[in-house]
Amino acid sequence: MINVVISGCNGSMGRALTNIIDEMDDMKIVAGIDKNINLYNNNYPVYESPLSIKEKCDVIIDFSQPSNLDGLLEYSINNNIAIVIATTGFSEEQELKIKEASKFTRIFMSSNTSLGVNVLINLSKQATNILGNMTDIEIIEKHHNKKVDAPSGTAKMIANAINKELDNSMEFNYGRYGNDSKRKEKEIGIHAIRGGTIPGEHTVIFAGLDEIIEIKHTALSKKVFAQGAIKAAQYILEKDNGIYDMDMFINNN
Repeated sequence: MINVVISGCNGSMGRALTNIIDEMDDMKIVAGIDKNINLYNNNYPVYESPLSIKEKCDVIIDFSQPSNLDGLLEYSINNNIAIVIATTGFSEEQELKIKEASKFTRIFMSSNTSLGVNVLINLSKQATNILGNMTDIEIIEKHHNKKVDAPSGTAKMIANAINKELDNSMEFNYGRYGNDSKRKEKEIGIHAIRGGTIPGEHTVIFAGLDEIIEIKHTALSKKVFAQGAIKAAQYILEKDNGIYDMDMFINNN
């Protein structure tokens, strides 16, 4: 039995994780972390801070806020608990903290835990190797109207993966405005749309001379992210200290 703590348990992703794990035979939620501890009548205790957790667990799955990072890393390191970080919007300083912490604990980090999105990234890398010097590359992401960070962490993942294939020679243009917005030769455009209850949609456009290639992923519910995070939690338990991601998982590294 894998004992899990959900960070952000009363958020939308936390609820999706709770519903799925409650139906599993080999995984159990022993505690949750959330600033709104009484929002739902959970069948497990909920704490405001990971440092208050009394239950023994094997792994934390984090879908919360960047402000919770320090406490989660401290709890993970002090108790030898693996952690899946699926929260987005971290600063460069916080990303360095995660990298440093991975020397002392097992960390799985991904801005998007959908297996399908990570297939999209791999396909985009393949397309870049063939079309990158002959096309203009644009990324469009769509999310619900309550998402706080833009562009999405997934859009950044896609852009960084493409740029790496191009020897990091491209600049990112986050939207365009004004009368002097002609596209530059060495740029990747990244555009964010917010509206309604869109769970997540990402499109990569390769626009060339008289032809357009689009690679697109649409999430119809948050279940796809929850299911991917659960697989990540199962995967990281067998690993040594270090930092892991969806590409390593997909390629069984």
